[in-house]
Amino acid sequence: MASRLQIQEDESVSLLVTHSNIKSFSADVRFSLQMTVESVKEKLWRKCGTSVNSMCLELYDDTGAKISVLDDNLRQLGFYSPQDGDLDPSSVTSGGWLEDTSLVEKYSISEEAYDKLGGTYRKFKEKLASQNPSILESKISDHYMEDPCANIKVGDRCEVQPGEKRGVIKFVGRAESLAPGFWVGVQYDEPLGKHDGMVKGMRYFDCPPLHGAMVRPDKVKVCIEL
Repeated sequence: MASRLQIQEDESVSLLVTHSNIKSFSADVRFSLQMTVESVKEKLWRKCGTSVNSMCLELYDDTGAKISVLDDNLRQLGFYSPQDGDLDPSSVTSGGWLEDTSLVEKYSISEEAYDKLGGTYRKFKEKLASQNPSILESKISDHYMEDPCANIKVGDRCEVQPGEKRGVIKFVGRAESLAPGFWVGVQYDEPLGKHDGMVKGMRYFDCPPLHGAMVRPDKVKVCIEL
């Protein structure tokens, strides 16, 4: 009787490859049964980006039941007797951070630290304004967005677009350190903001760090109860 390693040269199998941590990845890939597990991983690395050393291959049947773990890099794929079906190259990328950007640590900098930096856009604007004050004169009216503020008052619960961020209104009015017109200060329920109520050295309200935002009134929807 021939052993499981004695495979005809032209034998191959078509497998549906998925990724346990990249849910959007799915591909039908044909493999030679004579390929080693390591060669299979190298082929998959070019398709899904997971490194060979981080990859763990699992073989499933049509019902989704796990058949085996391909944990010997030197064995040929045919040793595991795969049929046309599913192969999942999971990896150390567990948790979904390859797709979910909310899991990635964001860089942040305080207004004070940003002001001390050179070569920023803010410094460029300041230099431009000093050379030609009229060049940055605003064409926005002081009454811009005043009408939408009629139905917005401090203490209202609200939802801010985009992103459906929810919070409490803490300020309504003109903001000296921002562009002309009316602004709404919001304290978000979660740390989705940019500050603690102070913007460019001016304090408009108080809230926990990274919970505050100043937005235009047309981005705010007042809610009776959330």
